[in-house]
Amino acid sequence: MIAIPSMSGRNIAVLGLGKSGMAAARALIHSGAHVLAWDDDETCRNCARAEDMPLADLMAEDFSDMAALVLSPGIPHTFPEPHPVVTRAQAANCEIIGETELLSRAGTGAAFISVTGTNGKSTTTALIGHILDQAGRSARTGGNLGVPSVALDEPGPGGYYVLEMSSYQLELVSTLVFDIAVLLNISPDHTDRHGGLKGYMSAKERVFAGQGASHTAVIGIDDAHSRGLFENLKASGDALTIPVSGADRAAGGVYVENGWLVNDIEGREERVMEIATATALPGSHNAQNAAAAFAATRAVGLAMPQIRDGIHSFPGLPHRQEPVARINGVAFINDSKATNAAATARALYCYDHIIWIAGGQAKEGGIESLTPYFGRIRHAFLIGEAADAFSRTLQGKVDATLCDDLESAFAGAYEMVTVQAADEPEASGKASDAPVVLFSPACASFDQWRDFEARGDAFRALVHKRAGIDVNLADGPAPGPGSKETTP
Repeated sequence: MIAIPSMSGRNIAVLGLGKSGMAAARALIHSGAHVLAWDDDETCRNCARAEDMPLADLMAEDFSDMAALVLSPGIPHTFPEPHPVVTRAQAANCEIIGETELLSRAGTGAAFISVTGTNGKSTTTALIGHILDQAGRSARTGGNLGVPSVALDEPGPGGYYVLEMSSYQLELVSTLVFDIAVLLNISPDHTDRHGGLKGYMSAKERVFAGQGASHTAVIGIDDAHSRGLFENLKASGDALTIPVSGADRAAGGVYVENGWLVNDIEGREERVMEIATATALPGSHNAQNAAAAFAATRAVGLAMPQIRDGIHSFPGLPHRQEPVARINGVAFINDSKATNAAATARALYCYDHIIWIAGGQAKEGGIESLTPYFGRIRHAFLIGEAADAFSRTLQGKVDATLCDDLESAFAGAYEMVTVQAADEPEASGKASDAPVVLFSPACASFDQWRDFEARGDAFRALVHKRAGIDVNLADGPAPGPGSKETTP
């Protein structure tokens, strides 16, 4: 377990005892800090008691004697209004930080690579970690993805922490400067927690805070918000700034053109690989993810063949266009990580004939932005709080069925593709003409599940139960023709 010597003997409050908060509390106790931990949820407190975690109601504690409040990222500290404990800490001028900031104070000697963005950050984080591992570099991958930052093993001097960072987490970093910072894209999300799009963008931009001549900034330029930030950072002339794109030429950066990943960081426009050969990375959004991972790993000194081999061997991530099974020629795709319309757009563009399962707790804007992709959808099965609103948006454009839950939606989708398979046997012989059952909710999961992982696991279990012994996990989904792909 990581040790943070600067916290030894100090009084530290920890608010929020989920995965992140518990990891922070354990590391602090291990470091010799005097920890007072709390969670408003009694179930979480009981779990902490089972570990003999020192609990104290932080509303009754004196923050003038606290060195810091370590705040779980899910707890508001600004918008829509600060948690009352945060207000008390602020009044006492107590430092408020997150667990990633704790890790940065451990003094491990490792470099920090950070990935953020509205969509694609988990895949890109995992891809960077995979490339480094395959190249024999010591890397630890986590953060918002998987293992909390402070719970990661030390990679040792000369190693790397590869961290996915959400906007919530970035707001809780105060002194950490990322050696390599990646921003993939920005579209409206979590605006209630940031006071609007401007606040959300400001939180994302913090990934580049403090960077200087020895640091690298990698920025996607496939959306207007990120493109504007790239121009501003490039003009400031502080860090080495590398543009990346999955759709257009990016001079001095890394991009995909005519189906090839191209490296122009050194000004030579070298073709690296045909992007379609990276079978775990379908679609132009993943082309941008691959470009960003190339730029980041090139910045640490890896050779092009090492990076190419790492991209080729990347197995993909669960819940992100995950090919669960192919049953009677129909691919079943788990895209539960698509918690907003922008993420779902990326999946819809990859397939030609879609039976779509969607819904949950809607984000701002609903699914209006998906209108250009409605022609790819044969039928929609809608669930959760958003079902009625989504049905109204689809009316007259896509046939839709409102369902009580995921199980009934899956049953309806399975019956439909079974009938279609019987009516349209091998119409053209092309895999791309086969229907795809796509579970891409375009919503948060919290109306029915604890998180998108639990939601995706539920879908996978339904597919596996239906598939039985006929499941063929080796067969992946059939994406639409790559020549048509552009950034959604």
